[in-house]
Amino acid sequence: MIEDVLPDIPRLYTAIAEWGACLVYVLLIRKRLPRPQLALAAGLGLGALIGVQLLAGTLPIALWVVGMALAVGTMYLLIAACADLTALNAGYFLARAFVLAELVASLHWQLHTFFFDAGDDLSVLPGALLVVVYGAAFTAAWAIERRHFPADQPVDVDGRGVLSAMAIAAITFLISNLSFLSTNTPFSGRLGPEVFYIRTLVDLAGYVALYAQQGQRLELRRTAEVEAMNRLLHSQHEQYLQARNNIDVVNRKYHDLKHYINAIRGEASADARASYLDQLEDSIRDYDTRVETGNIVLDTIMTTKSADCARHGITLTCVADGAALDFMAAMDVAALVGNALDNAIEAAVALPDPEQRLLRVAVHRQDSFVMLRFENYYQGDLMFDGDLPRTTKAGDDLNHGYGLRNIRQIAERYGGTLTVHAEDGWFTVRVLVPAPGPTGTDVS
Repeated sequence: MIEDVLPDIPRLYTAIAEWGACLVYVLLIRKRLPRPQLALAAGLGLGALIGVQLLAGTLPIALWVVGMALAVGTMYLLIAACADLTALNAGYFLARAFVLAELVASLHWQLHTFFFDAGDDLSVLPGALLVVVYGAAFTAAWAIERRHFPADQPVDVDGRGVLSAMAIAAITFLISNLSFLSTNTPFSGRLGPEVFYIRTLVDLAGYVALYAQQGQRLELRRTAEVEAMNRLLHSQHEQYLQARNNIDVVNRKYHDLKHYINAIRGEASADARASYLDQLEDSIRDYDTRVETGNIVLDTIMTTKSADCARHGITLTCVADGAALDFMAAMDVAALVGNALDNAIEAAVALPDPEQRLLRVAVHRQDSFVMLRFENYYQGDLMFDGDLPRTTKAGDDLNHGYGLRNIRQIAERYGGTLTVHAEDGWFTVRVLVPAPGPTGTDVS
């Protein structure tokens, strides 16, 4: 083995590199522990990694794999204990942290052997080099990886993604350390600097491959989200057009029925006339579900959803100044209000007690803003991903869970915000959008 004549990375340095790589990814994603417990767990993790590496250094070469397995297992436990991840996703971050640790440790040791005598030299200058290289490398990795792990999005990697990340990590490690096992292969280095260079270069290639893999995953996810949102938006607009047509038909029928009533009044028999009139009035009463707010798009959506609520025994209360929404595009109003009402109606329908099937809608000006508020009663526990609740729909995740994101996207397009609140059995969605032009009075 070339390591017999060319000292390899000290075990202490390797342990620090593994710990630092784990912390990079723990700091990027949602934490499982509050800060005091997180700091304690990180400190215990560093001690455990140092202990495992020192123990592995005392094992015979035949048990080298055992030592590596212990170190990798300790890294996995550190990530799983500190980050809010599933067991499968913790394995994904283990692969990334392992390759990053190998890269940083190899880069530092290559620089160390170039500037200083190789060995466990802990004097001032080599120690300063360790601090500078490790600190700069891990800080750079954290900054680079931030865009790949947005704080407001949960990490969800499927089994195929985890296996491919682990395969990249395993191949990277084997090829980068091949020269330390044997110099008699087509991929081995034979000179000291060459061996270190090959290892650093291969580790860098492995890290770039994992970085590109995550970038591709995010791009595919964003594409799927945009497609799903576009489908929802298109479907919502089609619903609006169909609903408007249906309402026109109903209103024409309602107008015709008035003439029929006048004709029936010419019936000679007073009892027959009264009976016919009562029947006609009962038959058309359910069709007169028109909601007039001052905005034709909002009128159409509210009228359609009022009919849906009536069919499902939901009590809908609407106080809306539709004119306040005149500055918004018709498609945006249809998508925003339609998504919010669809979610609320779905939650209300699921309630077993009809008395609890309540839905309240309010649209009004508030200073220089327009407030849209949707409230519905709900039962059960809600889990949140960031500031938005997780979808309760099972199955086709691609088409579910984007209603609120779509609402937020529309609000932000107009410089507004979306807030979601759940308390005392009431789920509230508030959209606050700046209103151009003169403002009205606050009616809240």
